[in-house]
Amino acid sequence: MTITTPARTDIVREADGYDHATVYNGDQRLHVVARGEGPLVLLVHGFPEAWFCWRHQIDALAAAGYRVAAPDMRGYGRSSKPPAVADYTVTKLVSDCEAIVGALGYETATIMGHDWGSMVAWTAAWTRPEVFTAVVGMSVPFGGRGLIPIGGVDSFGTRKPSAVQREIAGPDKLFYQEYWSQDGALEAELEADPRGFLRGQYFSFSGGPYPADHQAPDPLATTPEQIAEQIRNGGVCMTPGAKFSDGHVIPERDPAWLAADLDDYVAEFERTGLRAPLHWYRAMDLSWEELAPFAGKPITVPAQFIGADLDVATAWGAEAVAAFDQTVPQHRPSVILRNCGHWFTREQPEETSAAMLAFLEGLNR
Repeated sequence: MTITTPARTDIVREADGYDHATVYNGDQRLHVVARGEGPLVLLVHGFPEAWFCWRHQIDALAAAGYRVAAPDMRGYGRSSKPPAVADYTVTKLVSDCEAIVGALGYETATIMGHDWGSMVAWTAAWTRPEVFTAVVGMSVPFGGRGLIPIGGVDSFGTRKPSAVQREIAGPDKLFYQEYWSQDGALEAELEADPRGFLRGQYFSFSGGPYPADHQAPDPLATTPEQIAEQIRNGGVCMTPGAKFSDGHVIPERDPAWLAADLDDYVAEFERTGLRAPLHWYRAMDLSWEELAPFAGKPITVPAQFIGADLDVATAWGAEAVAAFDQTVPQHRPSVILRNCGHWFTREQPEETSAAMLAFLEGLNR
């Protein structure tokens, strides 16, 4: 069902062939890219990406008969970048998504998100099921108030994220989220060498560092104790005084998926920087507090998790996925893409699109 489009929504067909909309949520401006006609599917990107991480999926879903919308989320790209950390709680990000649905003339949408966008998507379906009537979370499973589930420490948001981060790292290290929350730390790494930083960030968390014949075990079979041990002894727990990029793996030659869009990402983040996107991490404790009224409640709409066998976040969430019968009772079987890492919308775009379309088609069965 559609509703009247608000007067402050401007939609322009730009040279790239996409509809570009400017949507307003209060005093926040959101840049939204859309294509196709039909039921609305909202795609929410993560860190550090932008609307165009969904290029392949936008085209595939639109061709299949859906109206697909992919915003630059608050703090990114051509959207507003308010200065206060409190402006980036997950409830405000959900509010932005709800504003987009209405501005495009719809009352409901299926929401799909990757990385941080997955946390926004799960939360949207959790807290606003009358608007977001189905959800797909990619890479990061549903973690309740804590947003990011950490097996063996806290997969269900029972404690503030900052307390969980301290427990993961122990007394002698920093969990990467603690470092990323430090004012100016990761921002300085990007500003010193935008191309080098982004190249290392994307490749290090992809399937690229693994040998071509690597046979990854099922990441959802990892026990909570194994997950906690892997995190503590892995590169995401840092020695104080180190830079996060010190642990980056640098490719001898960029894989095709990275070479195809690295220039776009470098241009984007040279222009915008990382300060506003990192506020999403800095607001996690505030988000945890705002979500208190939903503690212990399940997601009630149809849902699915899509992960990858070489994605660390998929493995971290194994405990959370195992609890879906209680926390996400209408979930479909999880899909684990093979031979790719964290950036699977770009590493394996056709397989990702196929999984998304299968979920959408299943909603009508």
